[in-house]
Amino acid sequence: MKSTPKRIAESAMLIAIGTILSLFEFKGPWALGGGITVCSMLPLVLIAHRYGTKWGILSALVYSVLQMVLGMKNVQYAPTALSAAGIIVFDYILAYTALGFSACFNNIFADRRKAIILGIIVTFLARFLCHFISGLLIWEVLFPNELNWAPLIWSLSYNASYMIPEILITSIVAYLSYVPLQRYWLGEDIPK
Repeated sequence: MKSTPKRIAESAMLIAIGTILSLFEFKGPWALGGGITVCSMLPLVLIAHRYGTKWGILSALVYSVLQMVLGMKNVQYAPTALSAAGIIVFDYILAYTALGFSACFNNIFADRRKAIILGIIVTFLARFLCHFISGLLIWEVLFPNELNWAPLIWSLSYNASYMIPEILITSIVAYLSYVPLQRYWLGEDIPK
């Protein structure tokens, strides 16, 4: 994995853009929790498509650490070191690092736009799965849901209420931005 100053600088800028976008959350009337951002994870998808999966995973890991630092108040709710470790691993490290795999489907479709959308759907669902597991094993024990729903249904509903809109918004923006930004998606402006 060759790192050039341009690759590092570009990745740092995209990670910073994603981090800033993650600070602007909104909740729909349907939301049971979590926050919906406007494409805060799209810069990570772009990095993976420009530079490949290995670099995408590394960049997503850096992003996950930033998200953890920004969300440290969530970790403070943990009464034990084990539950704190579970929150760190499932809600941050695994959840966000999974986004680095979004370019894995590039060789499956002739139309790169389909590969991008499939990558978003699959990796965002992997993030959803991490949050679902954390909700089921950790958060439900710490804070039983106020609706008295079964823990499985609550974690599924809670996490789907913000992850499904994230998947839809990011997929639509990626699809619409592909043609005008195609050379950036494909990394064609990268010096050989």
